[in-house]
Amino acid sequence: MKFELKNLGIGPVNPGVSTGIAWLETHGDETISYSPVDATAIAKVKNATLDDYEHLMFKAQEAYLKWRIVPAPKRGEVVRQIGEALRKKKEELGYLVSLEMGKIYEEGLGEVQEMIDICDFSVGQSRLLNGATMHSERPFHRMYDQYHPLGIVGIITSYNFPVAVWGWNSMLAAIAGDVIIWKPSSKTPLCAIAVQKIIAETLRRNNVPEGVFNLIITKSSVLGDNFAADKRIPLISVTGSTKVGKKIAGIVGNRLGKTILELGGNNAVIISQHANLDMTLQSVVFGSVGTCGQRCTSTRRLIVHESVFETVKERLVAAYQSISDRIGNPLDKDTLIGPLMDGTAVKNFLHAIEEVRKEGGTVVFGGTTLRGEKYHSDNYVMPAIVEAENHYKTVQEETFAPIVYLIKYSTIEEAISLNNNVPQGLSSCIFTEDLIEAEKFLSETGSDCGIANVNLGTSGAEIGGAFGGEKDTGGGRESGSDAWKAYMRRQTNTLNFSGQTALAQGITFDF
Repeated sequence: MKFELKNLGIGPVNPGVSTGIAWLETHGDETISYSPVDATAIAKVKNATLDDYEHLMFKAQEAYLKWRIVPAPKRGEVVRQIGEALRKKKEELGYLVSLEMGKIYEEGLGEVQEMIDICDFSVGQSRLLNGATMHSERPFHRMYDQYHPLGIVGIITSYNFPVAVWGWNSMLAAIAGDVIIWKPSSKTPLCAIAVQKIIAETLRRNNVPEGVFNLIITKSSVLGDNFAADKRIPLISVTGSTKVGKKIAGIVGNRLGKTILELGGNNAVIISQHANLDMTLQSVVFGSVGTCGQRCTSTRRLIVHESVFETVKERLVAAYQSISDRIGNPLDKDTLIGPLMDGTAVKNFLHAIEEVRKEGGTVVFGGTTLRGEKYHSDNYVMPAIVEAENHYKTVQEETFAPIVYLIKYSTIEEAISLNNNVPQGLSSCIFTEDLIEAEKFLSETGSDCGIANVNLGTSGAEIGGAFGGEKDTGGGRESGSDAWKAYMRRQTNTLNFSGQTALAQGITFDF
């Protein structure tokens, strides 16, 4: 299977700035995008400079004045057509996601499907940007709240989901009346360029103002802290590490701007003695090794009841052994696990294995790099299973790699405490057929994560629900439910049609 990248508008050298349809002749240095699959160069990108950014910002400000007065359902119609354009290019874009990021082709297709799904969701949402009507305490007064666009939304995305996270944010921002500046990861710039090329015809056909959908590719040393500090951007959405998120949140907070932060996860699965182990293992294996452990929702910890601990360990090792020969080129249809993103990710993987051993952990499977004819780069590793304790420093941290820690518990209360006793709070789940355990896990005394599931894994959220977490995960929400409200400003309105002044709380002020 191979697609021609020119069908996605990718050339040997690609400009790094677009304001929608138009592409700027950027003036920065050139960087090469290498595939983690085989370490070969895919194409080059000419990075943006600060002058290029200022040109883009001018177009964005200009476009906002026009876009905000387009009726929301008409904005939704543009988003609907963007979804159709993505449908037509799903296979090609899924291929590029796999090639440039390293996830298997099925997951690449799934990521593009997420974009299509959020387009569908946003079309409906464009007719439901609703405020509430309240009863006033004063006669012949009406109170209600309404939502207005914020302005320019900055979207900073990570390499592990190089296109879907842009979709979650930009489609909601677009129907809200905002304009978007997308700064993708420098590790996956070609995916962003391809998306911009795919939507261009839709923008042209609908006369969308130049500057509504903006893309800028450049190094963080050129556009980093200054991007977060830019007062012209009322909201910045960041997907990345907790360290990066804290830094950006501090900069944006200092100017009283808004942030959506999708940061680190340290996601646990509680496996009860009342669990259906067949169903459990199926979900756990995908959650642990899918995308080679490079999802913020990847399963990092298995909190297993002592009575089934050995059984779960044996079955998990057997499952890992059965898929170990299906690690390889993510574009091959039989592959289940592709490479890590780059050498840095491999180094972090090996370092975590070394450190957890020092702390007393036992590696019961994997934890090594893979070499040989089958592996065409140095980015392939054997996923690891490690017996450990929750308080270990290594276990408390998120290693963005396929390492899962086995932790033993005796009571449901202990299991929930272990689940919660990490700095992060993104995704969590329990496998149990005991109703009381399930309800405890979902109660106010249960999981402290933004996502809590029963009898399904930590990974693979649907776009219909708000996505995000608590604590060091950042606290923001994207995608479904009422996440659209983050991209708008709320305004409370009171109308007096009584013909006379009436103060609230019964105050009189005669003069």
